[in-house]
Amino acid sequence: MSKRVTKPSIRTTAVALAAAGLGASLVAGAGSAFAAEHAAAVTSPVNVTASAAVANQADVQAKVAAQVKAAAVKAQAKTVSAQKSAAWVKPVSSYALSASYNQGGAMWAHKHSGQDFAVPVGTVVKAAADGTVVKAGPNGGGDGPAYGNAIVIKHANGTYSQYAHLSKIQVNAGQKVSAGQQIALSGNTGNSSGPHLHFEIRTTPNYGSAVNPVAFLRTHGVTI
Repeated sequence: MSKRVTKPSIRTTAVALAAAGLGASLVAGAGSAFAAEHAAAVTSPVNVTASAAVANQADVQAKVAAQVKAAAVKAQAKTVSAQKSAAWVKPVSSYALSASYNQGGAMWAHKHSGQDFAVPVGTVVKAAADGTVVKAGPNGGGDGPAYGNAIVIKHANGTYSQYAHLSKIQVNAGQKVSAGQQIALSGNTGNSSGPHLHFEIRTTPNYGSAVNPVAFLRTHGVTI
């Protein structure tokens, strides 16, 4: 039986092959690392794009929120404007217009000084705006018997409103009243051709300072 002998050349070849295999593994590992790094480099723009999209969406939402806020502010301004307009109201709710301001005729010594609202006796008469009653009583509240029972109210803007030919006065001089508050019942007292409310806007509390009441109310958002 002969002894097996491994030749040096064969051992050298085996070592070389093993080394080659290890080198291939190292190369393969390096390739995997390179591939992973390359993949990260490829996906990075996607991440950037997603971040940009999120930022863009946030910007859009901020703009929408700003628009909503601006619309709310505008709506509030309109509400305030409407409330200011509502500071003046009609002295009666349901009526037919009769004698108008500055109308001439045998009924008056001078031109008609107010606007007449034809209404049945006992119709609720309301303060045309916030103010303080300065006159209230018979004899036109001091302006003369032609007005019958009458009320004069002073308002914050320096104007006065008068309500005449009343059947019943429901406020007193010195009393504060609010726009739309019931102050009297209409009637047919004084120099009157039929049941109606005589309404004036004045620059003083006294007769002779009247202005066109319909035009005045129109400038304050009230259409007669």
